[in-house]
Amino acid sequence: MKKYYLMAPGPTPVPSNVLLAMAQPMIHHRTPEYEALFIEVRAGLKRLFQTTRDVVPFTASGTGSMEAAVVSTLSPGDTVLVVRAGKFGDRWEEIASAYGLTVVTVAAPFGATVPAEQVAHALREHREARAVLMQHSESSTGVLHDVKGIAAVTRPTDAILIVDAVSSLGIADLSMDAWGVDVVIAGSQKGLMLPPGLSFCALSDKAWGHVKTSRLPKYYFDIAAEHRAVVKNEAHFTPAVGIVLGLREVLRMIEAEGLANVFKRHERLARATRSGVEALGLELFAKANPSPALTAVVAPRGMDSEAVLAAYSSSHNITIAGGQGEMKGKVFRLGHMGHVGDFDVVTALAALEQVLHEMGYPVDFGAAVRAAQKVFAER
Repeated sequence: MKKYYLMAPGPTPVPSNVLLAMAQPMIHHRTPEYEALFIEVRAGLKRLFQTTRDVVPFTASGTGSMEAAVVSTLSPGDTVLVVRAGKFGDRWEEIASAYGLTVVTVAAPFGATVPAEQVAHALREHREARAVLMQHSESSTGVLHDVKGIAAVTRPTDAILIVDAVSSLGIADLSMDAWGVDVVIAGSQKGLMLPPGLSFCALSDKAWGHVKTSRLPKYYFDIAAEHRAVVKNEAHFTPAVGIVLGLREVLRMIEAEGLANVFKRHERLARATRSGVEALGLELFAKANPSPALTAVVAPRGMDSEAVLAAYSSSHNITIAGGQGEMKGKVFRLGHMGHVGDFDVVTALAALEQVLHEMGYPVDFGAAVRAAQKVFAER
């Protein structure tokens, strides 16, 4: 039986000590035991989000908190700018459109980034805009967007900046308070090394001002209602207690490593992966500013990237990810976030050499592994 490797850009592997923490006997969420757990988690989340504000959790995937951010800060007929350069930019458009908001797209080709000046120009053209919606790490393309720059051009306006950091929190630096980001959204199943099922929203004072005037319909995803419970160390609705137990363990692990070291580790894993891919003559899909969370690779000419996924799975029992939307069949994606180490990357690259050889692509065996090992050997 072949050992299984999960090298997709989410969900990601869960550390054994986190699994053990989640295997504890269930506790009730209206007890002193849960209150003590949640007090520690609340404090750890603030440090992780690099904010002094409360972080509001929802028992939902990251998309749930994306929706919560929209319905809790905006009103019918509002105009929003959507930074679109990948599949998850499309998701912002779809959520905003579902609630009847006026969407202005600020776009770049998939694989590229949207410059801050392009957003600044759109804000000057649409002074009525109430929010800018964007990704930090666009995991469909492997690109990291300039949140710091876009926050700087959004801050002087009436608009709030809402950032989907589902595939960047705990992976790449996102200094919420220092950069002036208004809403940061995250999920449990990527850099936080947990199963899917929890997501989070952190809001600035400016964003809380929007919450007070919001008139979009909401019930479960009402940030204000959930926050009223959070400040009492409670949950408005039944939380994912088991995952919260695991979250406490994850936050302790991140604290022990140091957040700056976590960012350096992910950047190192990403550089090694990119070096290995390019050593095989393959092209990175990200044209600039690649994300440290994953590497998106253009399939060789004439090769269906879905066949690459299938070969990884059938020949090596490794799960990676394919392209999404218009990129399906053209791109495959290697995750290197969360509980991933040097030799997980080496294994994924060694398997890539074999997969490409099996599919008739000329391979210099050892080239990808050698390139990655050189990065890992740097001091």
